[in-house]
Amino acid sequence: MSDNDLKLFEAVAFHESFTKAAEEMFTVQSNVTARIKKLEEEFGAALFTRTSRNVKLTNGGETLLRYSKQINRLIEEAKERLGEKETVKGLIKVGFLETMLVVKGPELVNELASRYPFVDLEFKSAMKDVLVNDVLNYRLDAAFVPAPLNHLDLAQIWVKEEEIVAVGPDDCAGLNGILSQTPLKAIVFDQDCVFRSRLENWLVFNGISNYHKTVMNSIEGVINFIESGIGFSFLPGEIVSTFYRNRKIRTFPLPKEFGMMKTYLIYRNDIPRSTALTAFADIASATMNAEPM
Repeated sequence: MSDNDLKLFEAVAFHESFTKAAEEMFTVQSNVTARIKKLEEEFGAALFTRTSRNVKLTNGGETLLRYSKQINRLIEEAKERLGEKETVKGLIKVGFLETMLVVKGPELVNELASRYPFVDLEFKSAMKDVLVNDVLNYRLDAAFVPAPLNHLDLAQIWVKEEEIVAVGPDDCAGLNGILSQTPLKAIVFDQDCVFRSRLENWLVFNGISNYHKTVMNSIEGVINFIESGIGFSFLPGEIVSTFYRNRKIRTFPLPKEFGMMKTYLIYRNDIPRSTALTAFADIASATMNAEPM
């Protein structure tokens, strides 16, 4: 068994496909199949269940994946430490909610590129549950997610706290005016969106369990619908004040339990943090908490 065998194994686990793993590793499918079979013989256990459509990790495969991630991370760290010059480098796969990096994202990327030019980033935008699942299943190295989050396999670094505000058309009479509407109309994102969840919890807190909803999948779309008087929404205050302050809308502060959101950078705690991920986490904490110029 070599470290390349483990990388082939990880590629199959990630893509759930021998063909896609071969493409990623610049080899042929027959070689991937042969190396996986050799690993299964060496460990005396099936690592994947195979169907006509894809392959899935067995319980034994999931166990090996955890060890493989640790082994490969330690090998990479040894290469960094034993090189003539310690250079922070590598690829980091990071997930985030669509709204989280709109304001600070470019500054974060520029700062990382300036200080660590050999670190590459691969971003993925998704809902919170998807991001957490991808980190747990080694598809992402880390992810920015809103609190609360409690999972024994995840470590978390506090990154920022931001304000969520209610946003209505410019003739909106405040939170009481919103609550008095009949029917009450809101523009929301898809299910599992943290802002939609806060909005619905706020309505329930105020004795409202049903409302008319219009689902949009972009902030620009939500703002356009609010401006047209179709309804209200909950959005990050920083984004609204930065990009939409001249629109025909009004913002209203919310009670703290609904209006403040903490964001954490999460990663698996069973894998030593790479120097690249450590550098990224440090820069993210400093950049995303910096006051705007």
